[in-house]
Amino acid sequence: MPIAIKMPALSPTMEEGTLARWLVKVGDKVRSGDIMAEIETDKATMEFEAVDEGTIADIAVAEGTEGVKVGTVIATLAEEGEDVAAAKVAAPAPAPAARPEPAHAEPVEVRAPTPAPSAPPSTSSGRADVGGGDRVIASPLAKRIAADKGIDLAGVTGSGPNGRIVKADVEGAKPGAAAPAAAVPPGETPYVEEKLSGMRKTIARRLTESKQQVPHIYLTVDVRLDALLKLRTELNEALEARGVKLSVNDMLIKALAQALLAVPNCNVQFASDTLLRFGRADISVAVSIPGGLITPIVADAGNKSLSAISTEMKDLATRAREGKLAPSEYQGGTASLSNMGMYGIKQFEAIINPPQAMIMAIGAGEKRPYVVDDALQIASVMSATGSFDHRAIDGADGAQLMQAFKALCEKPLGLVA
Repeated sequence: MPIAIKMPALSPTMEEGTLARWLVKVGDKVRSGDIMAEIETDKATMEFEAVDEGTIADIAVAEGTEGVKVGTVIATLAEEGEDVAAAKVAAPAPAPAARPEPAHAEPVEVRAPTPAPSAPPSTSSGRADVGGGDRVIASPLAKRIAADKGIDLAGVTGSGPNGRIVKADVEGAKPGAAAPAAAVPPGETPYVEEKLSGMRKTIARRLTESKQQVPHIYLTVDVRLDALLKLRTELNEALEARGVKLSVNDMLIKALAQALLAVPNCNVQFASDTLLRFGRADISVAVSIPGGLITPIVADAGNKSLSAISTEMKDLATRAREGKLAPSEYQGGTASLSNMGMYGIKQFEAIINPPQAMIMAIGAGEKRPYVVDDALQIASVMSATGSFDHRAIDGADGAQLMQAFKALCEKPLGLVA
């Protein structure tokens, strides 16, 4: 009997993906464990392995196809001894892509069809031109919520079918929101339109949600690095024979993890009507990759040696750039660290990576005039800015974390104790 091969869910939150490349063709024999295809999720390109043995009878979804829903039949496998041509004929037709329903379905607005010469063109903002005017397309529940909150639906972007505004769109909108400005071509300036990747769409969505829904508080400290840089040099001399070379970032990862353990009120996560308190510090580290950003996790960084963090971080960063991280290696984490010092950025404020409650932004270490023992000297100093979710972390607790982080960096023997 033909075996339907379906689009897999390669992460707990994956709803669709791009079938980037087929590594088999019709007529190829495959065994369990063989790599059949490369599938692009919103975070990485991952390999898809065969589970059953047989011969590829049909490929239903061409490589390069985007937005393939999880569960869609993408190919058919003929079992051992089965006629390939017959298996192809008997292959089930791919089910039409169904839009995932929310946990609590909204009431559906039903209207009698009205004869018209042509259907009005819909827009991504949920407005349709009708007879020279604009008609907002929204579900009854979305309209009711908007009315209660005083939201102008003309300024809300619809995420439902054909730009329809649904409950989720209005829940995060602000009262009196103005309509978004339409994209205007840049006149005579030459330009090229580039379709957004799944990763870029996810980054845009998550960071927009973070800035709109998470009340950020920013706290900055200046950190003197001379002692940390001296210790790093000494440790690298000792570790040279083992092929380990510590970076400043490796030491900052551990400093943040230990600071979180020392100030547990910051090692938390806001979860609606509950607060999650974590028993260890797992640090998500921002890594720039082609087309976006990913945050591989150094788990339990507060209890790992600097050499272990260094080795692990090099491996994670390499596989992140190759698109070979497993979902468990970049999903989760209790806090994040983003370092832009290598670009000469003196200071910046990072956006919290939801659902986490804090992120540490690291600026460049540079020679600055600095007061040491009541005397003005030249010291290596960097600015570090913590962004905190004020729903979960009070300003005083955030200040204690920044103080603990600064102390660990300025007296770094605690990182190797």
